[in-house]
Amino acid sequence: MAALFGSRVRRLRTAAGLTQAELGVKAHVVSTRITQVERASGARPTLELARALDVALGANDLLIDLWPYVYREAFPDWFQKFMEYSARAVVIRQYAAHVVPGLLQTEDYARALLRVGRTLGSEEQLEERVALRMGRQERLGAPGRPELWAVLDESVLRRPVGGLEAMREQLARLLGTVTEPHITLQVLAFDQGEHEALGGSLTVLTMPDGSEIAYTEGAHYGQLIEDPDEVRSFVLTYDRLRAAALPPLMSLDMIRSVMEDNHRGAKVPSRTERRRLAQEQLQQSGGGRLRGGGRRVPGRRPGA
Repeated sequence: MAALFGSRVRRLRTAAGLTQAELGVKAHVVSTRITQVERASGARPTLELARALDVALGANDLLIDLWPYVYREAFPDWFQKFMEYSARAVVIRQYAAHVVPGLLQTEDYARALLRVGRTLGSEEQLEERVALRMGRQERLGAPGRPELWAVLDESVLRRPVGGLEAMREQLARLLGTVTEPHITLQVLAFDQGEHEALGGSLTVLTMPDGSEIAYTEGAHYGQLIEDPDEVRSFVLTYDRLRAAALPPLMSLDMIRSVMEDNHRGAKVPSRTERRRLAQEQLQQSGGGRLRGGGRRVPGRRPGA
């Protein structure tokens, strides 16, 4: 894809009658950077550079549309393949163990998550990742959009990623799916206890020919499963999760309840405040004083 991007830049530059140095001036980079782009050598083009080249060459967003495919080449082969499958899937079924699925994330929520990524080296890379994730969401509103069925672990709702305000907006986004008939949400409540997918997320993709692909993911790993027998076992796991989860309307009620009750901006007491409150409760009950790690120390009786 980097080679294809470079050949398009070279073709557009030649058609415009520009030298590499002249295009560099228009795109605000040195001519050697244009050489690298056209030869697909050196660092891959950034999103900012793709936009500058697109404007300078009058490409009508062609280079901007190609850029995500160039960017994906920085990811492992198995993840690139998963993204390719996802872009063609007609049904996407996801179980999210820890965070809101990328297709349903708000920009602030996504930025907060990606900021703690181990592979980012700059703010520019962060914004590229955010732009790529937001771009993937466009498919949900496009013709031929996939059916999306997402089962969210209750912990996804209760972890305030990005702070209270960002999380409130994210929960509102989830509630907004009630008006989108191709999206179904369910919540797997804590009281369901242990289950087969505990500790990791699961995605099952149905392709246009009816075949299915599974993908499992943890904090720092992912696995693409294409063997039909293995995939069938993951489909069964997903169906069990879906059966154990709250029905869609009850799930939306829980999301609304979490947003209204837990994300009103209430201040969480600091550790010092919590210790002070605990000490007051102990004193009121006739107990002793807390020190350090919470050991109970006998107090002196009045007048002793």
